Amino acid sequence: MNKNTLLPVFTGGALLLLVAVPVTFVLLQALFPHLDAGSFSSPFSAFVRLFTDAQFPTLLGGTVKLGLGVALCSALIGIPLGTLRGLFVLPYARVWDALFLIPFLFPPYLAALSWMLALQSRGYVQQLLGIDLNNFLFSLSGMVFVMALNVFPVVYFAVSRSMAASGSRLADVARVHGAKPWRAFIRVTLPLALPSMASSLLLAFTLAIEEYGVPAALGTRSGIDVLTTGIEQRLADWPIDMPAAAGLSVILVAIACCAYCVQRAIIGGKNVETTSGKPTDAVPKSLGRWRYIVIALFVMVATVAAVLPLASMLATAFTRTLSGGLSMGNFTLRHFEALFDVQGDALGALGTSLSLALFTALIVGVVGLLAAWLVVAQRVRFASCIDALSLFPAALPGIVVGVGLILAWNRSFWPMTPYNTWAILLLAYCCLLLPYPVRYVSAAIRQIGENLEAAARVHGASAAQGLRLIMLPLVWPSLLAAMLMVFAVASRELVTSLLLAPAGVQTVSVFVWRQFEQGSVGDGMAMASLAVLLTLSVMLFAVRLQNRQ
Repeated sequence: MNKNTLLPVFTGGALLLLVAVPVTFVLLQALFPHLDAGSFSSPFSAFVRLFTDAQFPTLLGGTVKLGLGVALCSALIGIPLGTLRGLFVLPYARVWDALFLIPFLFPPYLAALSWMLALQSRGYVQQLLGIDLNNFLFSLSGMVFVMALNVFPVVYFAVSRSMAASGSRLADVARVHGAKPWRAFIRVTLPLALPSMASSLLLAFTLAIEEYGVPAALGTRSGIDVLTTGIEQRLADWPIDMPAAAGLSVILVAIACCAYCVQRAIIGGKNVETTSGKPTDAVPKSLGRWRYIVIALFVMVATVAAVLPLASMLATAFTRTLSGGLSMGNFTLRHFEALFDVQGDALGALGTSLSLALFTALIVGVVGLLAAWLVVAQRVRFASCIDALSLFPAALPGIVVGVGLILAWNRSFWPMTPYNTWAILLLAYCCLLLPYPVRYVSAAIRQIGENLEAAARVHGASAAQGLRLIMLPLVWPSLLAAMLMVFAVASRELVTSLLLAPAGVQTVSVFVWRQFEQGSVGDGMAMASLAVLLTLSVMLFAVRLQNRQ
């Protein structure tokens, strides 16, 4: 095989294996419910059965309500805070950025479990303040509250960066010509940030409808069902209903795609560009007498979103028993000691998660680098297909990827299969996290341009040599940052681990989840504390590395 075609063929094969295979089997199983028997009869009958199922309106309604509620609450929190951060001189701005990054990096299922310990009956809030918020927590409003605190940083960072880039100079011009402050903000400043707002709210909606951990932890006790828990139920309860699980998976992806179309329609024709002579720096304004009120607002949000769930998690990890309450006499280190017990399962779970995360980072780093290079720098044939396959997992819920891998590899015609081995988890993680290096490396390659690699080709270097000797060293900081992000996210992934982990294999997330199910809450939160410390450290280092680049 020609060396010039080897890399495109390898990249295309890897993308087909990681992305196309599970997605194709989900679609085939949804369209042809008797696919397991090798029959293509009764097409679309699974959808007919789903649409006539009495539970389907509940699942669909719960999913849409949850997504819209989280998007709305994220907007109510993120847009005002982002506007203040972008347009004004905010004291301790970098501190707030770091604190608001923590909830987004905090695994949603751990946030839900931490809020359960804090707000449920006889929880920490009731012990300290005498307020019982159990009924609020285990309700749709409680689920929206927990998830919005986890997701709003997406909106905050998008709005703050957009506002900071555009500044208030044009709004000042409008005020000079007679516009009142609010009118200038609504007619000038806000339209400039509208694309960023719409994109971030779409992401908040998508993250909410794709989440499994929060609905599974809170929704099951309040009778609120969503599509993700409905899919898991059809895979876990006997008899297993693969066609229904595949059909619900397709519907979930379709909702995410519809949300994307709505976002495109909202901002269509509304992209606003500014044209002026010399570029000028955006100078933020002083908060003046509102300074301390704004600081109090940021303190309140940071405390609720970041400090309280972390405090709840750590309090449980260092507490002997929940019934003993918050007292020095109930303080213990035994839960952490149990993690390092050689005869226990914790060390094995930690080792499995770290190993899978490391291999995932290496694999998606290589595939992502090649995909971005072929699409952006080489512009090979079928570049659009490579680009679509490499970025499509960003729209795939984790539970859909898990269903696809079960359907794809649990087949008798395969001579070898990764199903029921740790390799199936590796495939799932690689599929879900592939967009990270593709996006990071694509942005870095676009900044570099084409001249250096073209000069190398003129002097006799092959495409592979240009990639290895020129492009890789230049994009390495961005690639390393992406791989670190992949490592951190893979080490805490929950839903595919629950679906695909073979008997006797536990990851950190599965270990924590099982400890809660078994009532060993302290051991679970001790492991969660280690996982969060590792995740936050790696991801913050990755963000810092990327910002420096």
